[in-house]
Amino acid sequence: MLNFPIWKVALISLALFWGAILALPNLLSDGFMGIEPRQVSDPTNEVAVAAYEQQLSEANDSWWFLPNSKVNLGLDLQGGVYLLMEIDPAEVAENRLEVIQRDVVASLNKNPLVPRQIAQTGDRVTITLLGDDLSGDMAEAKQRLNRLNPTIGTTQTKLFEVSETGENLLQLTVPSGARTALAQDAQSKMMTIVRRRIDPDGVSEISITPQGDNRIILEAPGEADPKRIKDILSQAGRLTFNMANLDPSAIRRAVETGRSPGFDMVTDARSGTTVLVRSIPELTGADIASANRGFDEANMPAVNFRLNNTAATKFYNLTRSNRNKNFAIVLDGVAMSTPVIREPIPGGSVQISGGNFTIEEADDLAAIIEAGELPAKLNFLDERTVGPTLGQESIDAGARASMIGIILVGIFMVLAYGLIGGFAVGSLIANIVLIVGALSGFGATLTLPGIAGIILTIGMAVDANVIVFERIREEQASGRSPATAIQAGYERAFSAILDANVTTFIAASILYLVGSGPVKGFAVTLAIGIITSVFTAFVVTRWFTVMYLKSFRPKRLAM
Repeated sequence: MLNFPIWKVALISLALFWGAILALPNLLSDGFMGIEPRQVSDPTNEVAVAAYEQQLSEANDSWWFLPNSKVNLGLDLQGGVYLLMEIDPAEVAENRLEVIQRDVVASLNKNPLVPRQIAQTGDRVTITLLGDDLSGDMAEAKQRLNRLNPTIGTTQTKLFEVSETGENLLQLTVPSGARTALAQDAQSKMMTIVRRRIDPDGVSEISITPQGDNRIILEAPGEADPKRIKDILSQAGRLTFNMANLDPSAIRRAVETGRSPGFDMVTDARSGTTVLVRSIPELTGADIASANRGFDEANMPAVNFRLNNTAATKFYNLTRSNRNKNFAIVLDGVAMSTPVIREPIPGGSVQISGGNFTIEEADDLAAIIEAGELPAKLNFLDERTVGPTLGQESIDAGARASMIGIILVGIFMVLAYGLIGGFAVGSLIANIVLIVGALSGFGATLTLPGIAGIILTIGMAVDANVIVFERIREEQASGRSPATAIQAGYERAFSAILDANVTTFIAASILYLVGSGPVKGFAVTLAIGIITSVFTAFVVTRWFTVMYLKSFRPKRLAM
C-alpha cells in the first residue's frame, strides 16, 4: 500500500496532467483559443463563404494536438429553446394510406379484370370495382390487397383491414391496434428526423426525448430563435418529382373548373403562378441519398441532392423518354423548380436553384430534404425560451456554492487532521479538475442538477478521506508507527468505502437509464465524481502522504 514505484508515479502524474489539459479550455476565452471565427461578410459571396469555412477548419486545428472543447452547457445554464411537440395518430394513418395508394393501383392493374376507382377520406380508402359480375373480381382484389398489406415498423401489426362495404365496394381501414403501432413508429422516426433537421452535422448538444406514445420534447441549448426551429420542423419535407403541364390554356381551364383529372394544381415558387403536376409522382424524397447546400451558375446559394442508384436509373429513363417536356420538383405542395428536359440526365445529381435562397435557408432546406419526410405534422403544445442571463446566473451561483463548499471542507479537514488533512484538500481540488476534464473530454452536457452532483461529490470525496484518517488515528493511538498506521488505515477502510461508492454508482446508473434531461445530467456528473473521488482518495491522497512520510520521516503524525 505504501509502495509507489516509478511507473505508478508516472501513471498518476499522467492522469492528473491530462485531466488538467482537458479542463484548461474552460478557463480560456473562445477568442484566445481561436475557435471563435469571424462571421461571413457576404453570405452570397462564394469566396467569402469559402474563407469562413477555411477559418473554421484552421481554428479547430489551432491548438495542435491539444483539445479545445469546453464543457457543453445544458439549456438551464446557457439558455435556449424548449419545445413540446405532439403527433396526431390519425394523420399518421392517413399519410401512410396515401403513400400506399400507388402500390394499390399497381397491384390492381396487374392483369386488370375491370376498371376501378380509388378514393381516400381521412384514414379510409374506398375502392370501387365496376362491372356486372364481380364475385370473382372482389375475391381476387381482396387477395391482392392482403398480400400488399405491410407490417408497421418492427412489429407484426398489419397496416389496414380489407372489408366489403357493398356489392362493388372494398374499404381499407386502419384498426386501433395499428394506430397505436403507427404512433409509436412515427414517434421514433420523428425523433430521428428532428435531430437530422436541427443538427445535420451532429455537433450541437440538443436533447430529444419521447413523452408518452406521440409526444416529443426538444431542448436546444444556445439557440436564440425558436421561430427558426419551428419553421424548420413545420415543413412536412414531402419532396416529389412530377411530370408537369405548363400549358396556359390547360392551367386556365383547371383554375376555372377547380379540377384537372390526373393532375394537381400547385404554386410555382418563383412566379407565384399555378402549375399543373401529375398526381402520381415519378420519384419521392425516399429516393434521395444525400443533400447539401451549393451554388448555382450565378454564384447564388442552391441545394444539390443525389438520388440513390435505383432512382438515378429511373430518373435517367424518365428524362430520356420525355425530352422537351417539363418536370417539377415539388416540396410540400410548392413547385421549387420546373425545368425543361433537354436531354437525358445521368448520374442522379439534381439541383434546386433560382430560389433566391440565403446560405442559412439553403442549409435548412438541404437538411429538411436529407432528413426525409415527416410521418405527420408536428403540433407545438408548449414553447419556452430560457435567456442566457438566467443561465449565467445559475453558473455563477453553482460556482459560488462549489467554492464555498471547498473552502469550508478545507478548513474543517486542516483543523481536524492537520497537514494530512491539507493533502486531502489538494486531492479534492484534483478531483474537481478531473471531473471537469472528464465532462469536456466525453462531450457530456452539464446542467444545473449536474452542478449539484459535483457539489455532492465534494462531500463524498472528503467522506472517504475522513474514514481513512479516522482509521489511521485509531491505529496510531494503539501504538503503531506512522507508516504501519497509514498502511493499516487504508487497508481496513477500503472495503467500506468501496461498498458505499459501488452502491451509489449503481443508483447513478439507474438514474441515467430511466431518467431524462436534468436527471441524466445529475447522474452523469455523480457517476464521474464517484470514479474520480475513489481515485483521488485512495491514490492521490495516499501518494501525497507517502511522499511526506518518506521525505520527513516524522515520529508521529499530527492528527
